[in-house]
Amino acid sequence: MARVLVTRRLPDGGLEPLERAGHELVARADDRPFTHDELVAAAPDVDAIVCLLTDRIDRDVLSAGAGAGRLRVVANVAVGYDNIDVAAATELGIAVCNTPGVLDETTADLAFLLILAASRLAHDAEADLRAGRWSGWGIMQYLGRDVHAATLGLVGYGRIGKAVARRAAGFGMSVLHHTRHDTGMAGWAGDLDRMLAEADIVSMHVPLTDATRHLIGARELGLMRSTAVLVNTARGPVVDEEALAIALEDDTIFAAGLDVFEREPEVHPRLLAAPRAVVLPHIGSATTATRTRMAVVAGEAVRAVLAGETPANRVTPA
Repeated sequence: MARVLVTRRLPDGGLEPLERAGHELVARADDRPFTHDELVAAAPDVDAIVCLLTDRIDRDVLSAGAGAGRLRVVANVAVGYDNIDVAAATELGIAVCNTPGVLDETTADLAFLLILAASRLAHDAEADLRAGRWSGWGIMQYLGRDVHAATLGLVGYGRIGKAVARRAAGFGMSVLHHTRHDTGMAGWAGDLDRMLAEADIVSMHVPLTDATRHLIGARELGLMRSTAVLVNTARGPVVDEEALAIALEDDTIFAAGLDVFEREPEVHPRLLAAPRAVVLPHIGSATTATRTRMAVVAGEAVRAVLAGETPANRVTPA
């Protein structure tokens, strides 16, 4: 029987693979997050860690676990894993796993919600209604932008990007996608600048790396149409929040919809005050079914590693 540290409470049934295998689960009853120092202190006493993207699993944590000769696997209940030092883990012989393919459709739903809400000024309209500022129907009120028949530019074309493209087809949209290498598929745009200039809506679907940090900044926003909408459900730092706020203030672009931020849970105050910005608290995968499945996939990966098997979702260094 192995000891598995579970850093936060997970949906009911999410840890079933580990429970069935008879492993001991170490967790806090009150769901308080572990500090970084507490993770370093706990790592030597466990064989595995099931963590969230809010947990910083860096070399200090990994070295503490490896130094004790116990820690064998870290499973992130997320697709992204920029919170884990994968290179250090690999060097120390610790497997890192994530949950790809589980939340694609749910996150794509959320991305399209933001596309619709931002394009149609839904947030502004609802805020006025709730605050009693709406005096009745008027033909010049809340004039948004059509989503149907618009051109959608996808930055990144992985599983989630493709799921958004499928939804766009139902709205009769023209879909372009930008990746570093030619996908060989219809709509590939090798020149990001050109795609930004052509798209009515730009939706971000890239992982966070050194190359994608602030991929969309003041220069890129300046290339977009004044009627364009920017949506980000990827990782916060791929968009420069201050530059986006300024672009909205100056009418450089029309609107934005964001589910992720540069320094979560903080949001740039200028962005919070910016006009025509729809902001959500990182709920892209937040349905009961999806979050439960994510936990099950992470738990199954840990079970496999502890049993001497190779998990299907092991992460390798870039």
